[in-house]
Amino acid sequence: MSLLEVDKINTYYGEAHALFDVSLHVEQHEVVALLGRNGAGKSTTLNTVMGVLAPKSGAIRFAGAAVASLPPYEIAQRGLQLVPEERRIIGGLTVEENIVLATLTAEKPWPLERAYEMFPRLAERKRNRGRELSGGEQQMLAIARALVREPKMILLDEPFEGLAPIIVQDLIGVCRKTAEAGQTIVIVEQNVEAALGLAHRCYVLNNGHVVFEGRPDALRKDTDFMHRHLGVEA
Repeated sequence: MSLLEVDKINTYYGEAHALFDVSLHVEQHEVVALLGRNGAGKSTTLNTVMGVLAPKSGAIRFAGAAVASLPPYEIAQRGLQLVPEERRIIGGLTVEENIVLATLTAEKPWPLERAYEMFPRLAERKRNRGRELSGGEQQMLAIARALVREPKMILLDEPFEGLAPIIVQDLIGVCRKTAEAGQTIVIVEQNVEAALGLAHRCYVLNNGHVVFEGRPDALRKDTDFMHRHLGVEA
C-alpha cells in the first residue's frame, strides 16, 4: 500500500474542469516531483490532496484511509503538511513564534533546536517578525513550520520560485537532507532540473491530464517531450 494514493480525481473551479482522472501514488520515504507548464494542474493537484479543493469524483487515500471528504485541518492532523506557494507565514509574529505556533497541535513536534540546526539563518533571525524577513527566509520559515510537526509527508508548492540562486541552493540542500533522513516529499516546481535532481520519480501534467510517469533519467532522455511539455531546451 502506498502512503498516498490518488485515484482518478476530477476537480473543478466552478464549471471549469481542472483535473481529468488524475492518478498518482507516493511511497513512504520517496521524493516525487509534479512537473508541467503554468496552468497544467500541479498546484490544483496538491490543493485537492490537502482538502483545500474537493474532487467531484475519484478517491484519495493517505496512510490507508480515505481523506477526500475531510477538511484540511483533519488531513494535517493525519500527518500531511502543505507548504503553499504563498508561504502564509504570520507577519506580525516573530520567527520563533511562528515555529512554536506550528508545534502546538503536533503529536511529536521537533524541539526548536532541531529546527534551528536545519535552518541556521532562522536562528539568527528568530526575534525578527515574519514581515521583516527576505523572500528566501520566509520560505525557510514556511518549510520549517511544516517540518517541526514531524509529518508523514510534506507537499512543497513552488518552493524555489522567485528566489536568488544561492538561496535556492540552500533550500535544495535542506530538501535533500530531509529526504535522506526519510522524509516523504511531493514537490511542485518550475525549476525542472532542481526538482529532477531531488526526485526518485516524477509525473508531468498537461492541461489537467497526467502525460508522463517515470524516473527522472527516463524523462531527461526524451528531449522532445521535455521541450513540448516543460519548455526545456535540449
